[in-house]
Amino acid sequence: MASERRGRGRARGGGREARRAARTGARPDIVPYVTRRVPVYDVMSAEGLELIEHNAETILEEVGVEFRDDSEALVLWRDAGAEVDGERVRIPRGLARKLVTDSAPAEFVQHARNPQRSARIGGPHMVFAPAYGPPFVRSLDEGRRYATIEDFRNFVKLTYLSPGLHHAGGTLCEPVDLPVNKRHLDMVYSHLRYSDKPFMGSVTAPERAEDTVSMARIVFGDAFVDANPVVTSLINANSPLVWDATMLGALKVYARNNQATVVSPFCIAGAMSPVTIAATCAQLFAEALSGMAFAQLVRPGAPVIFGTFSSSMSMQSGAPTFGTPEPQLVLNVIGSLARRLGVPFRSGGGLCASKLPDAQAAFEAANTLQHAMLAGVNFMLHVAGWLEGGLAMGYEKFVMDADQAQMMQVFLGGIDLSENGQGLDAIREVGPGSHFLGSAHTRANFEAAFYRSPVADNNSFEQWESEGGLDCAARANRLWKEMLAGYEAPPLDEGLDEALRAFIAERKASQPDMSY
Repeated sequence: MASERRGRGRARGGGREARRAARTGARPDIVPYVTRRVPVYDVMSAEGLELIEHNAETILEEVGVEFRDDSEALVLWRDAGAEVDGERVRIPRGLARKLVTDSAPAEFVQHARNPQRSARIGGPHMVFAPAYGPPFVRSLDEGRRYATIEDFRNFVKLTYLSPGLHHAGGTLCEPVDLPVNKRHLDMVYSHLRYSDKPFMGSVTAPERAEDTVSMARIVFGDAFVDANPVVTSLINANSPLVWDATMLGALKVYARNNQATVVSPFCIAGAMSPVTIAATCAQLFAEALSGMAFAQLVRPGAPVIFGTFSSSMSMQSGAPTFGTPEPQLVLNVIGSLARRLGVPFRSGGGLCASKLPDAQAAFEAANTLQHAMLAGVNFMLHVAGWLEGGLAMGYEKFVMDADQAQMMQVFLGGIDLSENGQGLDAIREVGPGSHFLGSAHTRANFEAAFYRSPVADNNSFEQWESEGGLDCAARANRLWKEMLAGYEAPPLDEGLDEALRAFIAERKASQPDMSY
């Protein structure tokens, strides 16, 4: 028996190497988005959801939301019928909801420069995107260090090569080796040059959002951008109940250009919202509803995604915690509210507080990923690479999480009930007491019968030991290097590339470097 196990292990090992070679050396599979064929999981009754909606409307009407340092926003709200007192905007019950339901699309397509990769966002569809925003990167080779533009390019390439990630994301890591007021140009260029998946734009200043739209226009053309979303960008509320001028300015740029925004409160319960689930849900809904409604005031029909990011916190230290049950309940409730509102929903990701790609990272990330999948998230940000509460992008963690994304993609495909899926011929052929290893059905299906992880090891102990006794992180370390070594850039018209480079050079020359 031991020799049989070792023999089977060698066969599996050879297959794994072949799969790795195929994955790192060939053009990535094109799966632009997932269409779920399994139901969503609701944790709250309709009566409970109505109560949360009622409380959110009460917050908007009685407490209000501040729109800071943006006189245009205040005028738009006053003209729409809101009560404006200084920078505080109190929105009559039902007004914000009506603005959203009357014009915001229930789903939309974000077009990629490769039309085969255009992503449908909303409805029964799910799109997975990598982590966003970390200033640090971590690998087994170098440990933790500040991110550079080379790291940024690496993660664009790794995302492009990962079939389970449909969207290139945005600030995959913060390239701190470039001036703060110019780095967005190199980041957007990297998305357009080294990948042909959909991407996210800059939001750190309105003029940087304008640069993103201008670069998109070079690649897609003015008329196409005017008529179609080609950029999705993250607009965060400053919880509790504040929209600042930076986020409002970026939102206005994208909305006016018919580009999509993820309107997303960022909330650590206990610090930025009350400690209870129902109260946090009501506040998050009020914040997101006010932001999505504002986008419709700027341009009716502007595509929006109802975003939410919620974590709990350690009541002993004040540090954010991830993978705990309370934020997963918030996530599920907000998903139900987004469906009732009729807009796409963003949440989830491979969130963890761990500093390393270890067991804590794995189980905290898995908790959030799977709850987000079951809650019906349409745009799942932070799927791959997140470490240290979002402060670090991990090379090994990225590969491990991307593997989880592919598994979720298979799960969401549901169950095959075709004649082949039912497999009655196989059962008739084998009958009682035998096995299915050599049956015609098994031979016809064995290549695609089960998901095959590129990082998990299923060999015998003896073979695992003979191959170096590597743990999952060490295997992921080897894999991301092989992926980058085999990377080939998707084609980009030379004229467009020259135009992008000329635009970047002109914009960089027009302003001095800034370090803050």
